[in-house]
Amino acid sequence: MSLCLGGDTVIPKTQANHMTTYADLEIALRRRDGAGYAVDLRFSPPGGEVDVRLIGSGSADVSLDLEQLRALSLDVPSYAHLLSGSLFNDPALKTAFSTARNTAHAQDATLRVRLFIDPSAPELHSLRWEVLQDPDDGSYLFNGEQILFSRYLSSLDWRPVALRPQSQLTALIVIANPANLDQFQLAPVNVAGELARAQSSMYSIRTTALASAGKATLNNLIDSLREGYDILHLVCHGTIVQGEPWLWMEDDKGNIARVAGSELSTRLNELQQRPRLVVLASCQGAGSGDGNAASSGTLAALGPRLAEAGIPAVLAMQGSVSMDTVAKFMPVFFRELLRDGQIDRAVGVARGEVRDRPDYWMPVLFMRLRSGRIWYVPGFADDQKGFERWPALLSGIRQGRCTPILGSGLIESLIGSSRDIAQRWAENYHFPMAPSDREDLPNVAQYLSVTQDFQFPRDKLRDYLRNQILTRYPTAPQDAALDQLLEFVGAQRRRDNPAEPHRVLAGLPFPIYITTNPDKLLEGALVEAGRSPQSEICRWNSDIEALPSIYDKQPDYRPDADHPLVYHLFGRLSEPESVVLTEDDYFDYLIGVTSNKDLIPVEVRRALADTALLFLGFHMDDWNFRVLFRSIMRQEGGVRRSRYSHVAAQIDPEQGRILEPERARHYLEQYFQGADVSIYWGSAEDFMKELATRSVAAVAGT
Repeated sequence: MSLCLGGDTVIPKTQANHMTTYADLEIALRRRDGAGYAVDLRFSPPGGEVDVRLIGSGSADVSLDLEQLRALSLDVPSYAHLLSGSLFNDPALKTAFSTARNTAHAQDATLRVRLFIDPSAPELHSLRWEVLQDPDDGSYLFNGEQILFSRYLSSLDWRPVALRPQSQLTALIVIANPANLDQFQLAPVNVAGELARAQSSMYSIRTTALASAGKATLNNLIDSLREGYDILHLVCHGTIVQGEPWLWMEDDKGNIARVAGSELSTRLNELQQRPRLVVLASCQGAGSGDGNAASSGTLAALGPRLAEAGIPAVLAMQGSVSMDTVAKFMPVFFRELLRDGQIDRAVGVARGEVRDRPDYWMPVLFMRLRSGRIWYVPGFADDQKGFERWPALLSGIRQGRCTPILGSGLIESLIGSSRDIAQRWAENYHFPMAPSDREDLPNVAQYLSVTQDFQFPRDKLRDYLRNQILTRYPTAPQDAALDQLLEFVGAQRRRDNPAEPHRVLAGLPFPIYITTNPDKLLEGALVEAGRSPQSEICRWNSDIEALPSIYDKQPDYRPDADHPLVYHLFGRLSEPESVVLTEDDYFDYLIGVTSNKDLIPVEVRRALADTALLFLGFHMDDWNFRVLFRSIMRQEGGVRRSRYSHVAAQIDPEQGRILEPERARHYLEQYFQGADVSIYWGSAEDFMKELATRSVAAVAGT
């Protein structure tokens, strides 16, 4: 049985057999001249790989009378009629929209509509697009879950959005009620009511509150978010001054501290791990039924800024929403969010719940998530199939017929991801290639090796790792060597977390471990477990041919459970020339191991061909995964690989990575030349927890 861990867009267990399919329609508006705007429509049918342009000429013309719309702001039906009539006035645009909707419904798919407003037309953010009506029958389009709607905003922040398991979702509730609001004719905030409403709305989500009395400061908010909250629920007064939204938060003494929206955006963007969802709730004055008019529009103006700064999803209010509307909307929103993790669907259902309220349109969703999902449920894509294969996997481990292969996902929480490193180097050293290449570490490292020298990216890697460890672990010895620092924090993590992957792996009787990581965390864990590991490096280039080897001292060495072999395919930090880092390194490695099979010891080659392969912590589109797979497929004995059932996945699911389980399964089946592949979705740690639990149960059962 081969097993590969990690994952991308994840189908929760409760949804695996009833997966909703989506068709995507992007409506893009940009300024043309005066009151004129150009509209582009891009449509992706369910399962489609390519966007389809639905307007033959490429774009349509729209005229929007902003003054007249403002004049109708208190008459929602008339406002909706004018806005909808203006948008769909062009027959080609009306036909294109109907085509997209009908195509989705004909394939039993939900239509996901994203409105993209070009930076040339920022004034269009103030329009109430949530009230758009069907151009055919005049019904409201976005009340319910048949057509989902969000305002899509691109961001210069290329960091991937890592999803979290549903069971681990956490929320930070911040409620600001400065003591001297009355000096500015602002009503006090009903802190107890707001907190009770927020906590009851979130059901099983674990919450922490910074509620008034000098707790709701910007610094406290940021410091708390560093602990890794998924949701930020912020309640405070707000105003807009010369186009800049300002939040009325607190200082340490509980008095007013006005915070510019730009400052909040900057501070959130600087976080290593930002919340996946920010809810900007209009505050309610104590004893009042409606929010203060001074806050009207502030939160909606702040929403785009947060989304552009890299917050994946922002739910804000476009005006002074009533308490009754909020009280009905929020519980439904969070209930539906916990159902499948789809933010835009949850908003649509909640909006439908308050459709009879005059301010039903006020909740607005700004989002840059292509899938719309913020959580996942760890597990196999096919629950029944995955469960049935656990006994075979556990038996293979006990009998020595399983070989784990470790990827970078096992150390990302310790030192950050390769994408983080690439983006930082790209920025610091003015990487000139396409923005999408800035997160490709082999690509950026190749640039540095050419513009600087061969050793430069290797030196920078060691410097980066050292700084990351000292920053994340202040108690680590400041003057220790890098290997010592890694072992210090590795030991600490193994001590604090029973499911730490290296600790779990060291407790299982594998005779051979293969790793693509340059650290020695696994060797440390094995020693702690009372075993005597041997560490070897693949000698893929001439600079490292003369490194000492266990086979020089013990030619007849054969790995076993008590004396396992840890084989470093892509080098070790202690031997910089051995580290596979740049694009050229990967090509040279692949050429070397495929042209000279003796570079890899016979025991390792046999394990790759004739045991269950347990891949832990890989992304399928990363260089190390692709090159690793190609080198495995080039090894002798590939026919024997068909004897094993393969289970595959990735590391933490992320937005914009791979697609859905069945397509990923098909991809791996091709890589494994038709072998049967099951997919485990979730992080390496998710899987290791389950593996450790089942291993203990299996031993107890025997």
